[in-house]
Order: sequence, then C-alpha cells, then structure tokens
Amino acid sequence: MTHVTYRIVEHDGGWAYKVGDTYSETFPNHDAAKAAAVRASREQRVADQTAMIEYADSTGAWVTERADGHDRPETDVEG
Repeated sequence: MTHVTYRIVEHDGGWAYKVGDTYSETFPNHDAAKAAAVRASREQRVADQTAMIEYADSTGAWVTERADGHDRPETDVEG
C-alpha cells in the first residue's frame, strides 16, 4: 500500500504543507498549515468510484488505466 506524508514547512514568508516536492498554498501560521494538511490527508483516504483515467507519463506518452477507487493510500502529517 502507498504511504503519503504531509510535512509542515516554512514557505514563501509563511507556512505550507509539502507532499514530495509539491507545496500547498501558503498559510499565515503553522497551526493553519497543519489543519489544512490534516484535512487533505483525511480526504486522500476516502474511497471513490473506480474509473478509467488518462495521463501523460514521463516520456509524454498517453496512458489509459483503470483506477480502483478503493485503493487509497495511508497518510500522516509531520511537523
């Protein structure tokens, strides 16, 4: 199973949460960024409908695959 960690970090004159190399919007304080990260991490775990999805891979080729809406990652928040 996939695991996603939301990290609270100083960013752009305020605070944000970061997943991998991607930052959220900037929040005025640590508590606001953490609350947003907790909300986002909870939403990530909610099951959805199974659907066909399309995306471009790292070479630019289009891929079509079935995304199981019940295959959700484990999440946590650090910071």
